[in-house]
Amino acid sequence: MRVDSGKFKGHKFIENKYAHIRPTTDKVRQALFVKLQFFLPGKRVLDLFCGTGALGIEALSRGAESVTLVDKDFRSVSLTKANLKNMGIEQKVVKCDALVFLNKCAEQYDLILIDPPYRSGLYSSVLQKIYEKNILSQDGIIVCEHLGEEKFDDSPFDVVDKKRYGDTYLTFLTYKQ
Repeated sequence: MRVDSGKFKGHKFIENKYAHIRPTTDKVRQALFVKLQFFLPGKRVLDLFCGTGALGIEALSRGAESVTLVDKDFRSVSLTKANLKNMGIEQKVVKCDALVFLNKCAEQYDLILIDPPYRSGLYSSVLQKIYEKNILSQDGIIVCEHLGEEKFDDSPFDVVDKKRYGDTYLTFLTYKQ
């Protein structure tokens, strides 16, 4: 797996040897960032359930100003830190449960990437907490990566796009206009 485009294009990610970490496929990652290519430069990104850090690193490579990477699993945090170090990148990596992080969060982000373990049932509660704590900037975007069969309450936000890539879906949300 490699960074697809931008400043770190071609840099290899460290091999993921953990079965519980499901990195976003190259096809889905490429499609996601092609869609966001004009939005991303200069933006502040929150990568929840960061796993390998691939989405956050791709965002940085394509011009994001900063990325905060959050995961509660020490193996994910370790792998994310190793990938950042391997590419000479310094960004904030937080070992914390996503809902605990959001509850304490005092910052706003322009792009929030939500990719918890599939079938975890976390989407609704994470989206609600983002809304309650006003963590998304006014013109920000949330992207949820999920299985098509997973249903969740996105009612605090508007669905502005939904794309399917095999069994994987990307749902793009913004504040209601």
